Amino acid sequence: GKLVFAQGGCASCHMTPGQEDRANLGGGLKLASPFGAFVAPNISPDKDDGIGRWRVIDLANAMMSGVSPSGEHFFPAFPYTSYHLAKIEDVRDLMYYLRTLPEVPGKAAPHEIPFPFNQRRALGLWKLMFFDSSRFTPDTSKGESWNRGRYLVEGLGHCAECHSGRNFLGGIEPSRRFAGAPDLEGKGVVPNITPDPSGIGKWSTGEIVELLKSGFTPEYDSVGGSMASVVKNTSQLADSDRAAMAEYLKSLPPRPSPPRPPKAAN
Repeated sequence: GKLVFAQGGCASCHMTPGQEDRANLGGGLKLASPFGAFVAPNISPDKDDGIGRWRVIDLANAMMSGVSPSGEHFFPAFPYTSYHLAKIEDVRDLMYYLRTLPEVPGKAAPHEIPFPFNQRRALGLWKLMFFDSSRFTPDTSKGESWNRGRYLVEGLGHCAECHSGRNFLGGIEPSRRFAGAPDLEGKGVVPNITPDPSGIGKWSTGEIVELLKSGFTPEYDSVGGSMASVVKNTSQLADSDRAAMAEYLKSLPPRPSPPRPPKAAN
């Protein structure tokens, strides 16, 4: 469960901002987007303000179907659009681990989403258009390591959620999947992670593994921003898992990076 917690990057969004304890899951982080600001909720075991009353099936429904215990649709800022590939035993183990963490009192602030984007009923239509709820099925023509990498990259790691271009409704465009995109928070560009020359085409699998372990790129630079938080998660994985992720990324179809957005005038 602790490894699934790292694989899914749970602390990156749900740890309370302004402190370093990754087990303090009181929420409160604001995630800016073109649709408004989403606020990560409290997922500590607190029974009133967190998910202390949730059952394993409740967490499974949230991660794999994007539905709350009360039947409401979750906004896809919570990446169930990737987590739906999670194996049920991984979700179970994650819940067991979450139950061992400290209870954090206090609900996170509400989302800051204007009308009409705050209408959760409309998310049912959005899901029909953009949410593929299929479960993970290994590709028998590929090896075990490649399939493990696909599971981590496409599922728990939810790499496509940041590294893909989206349409005006916020759905990932298949032709721009993993090819990089403007940062949804307006902080530059999220890089291309396909093996195109404009992406990671010149990187070896070993160099990708090193980035996932230490945050250092082949150019002797280090990642920053939200990717630095991601590396805190991937650095906890087994070497074999990082190698599997690198193998899968190198097998993706090469796609050119989108044009960089123009710099704002001074």
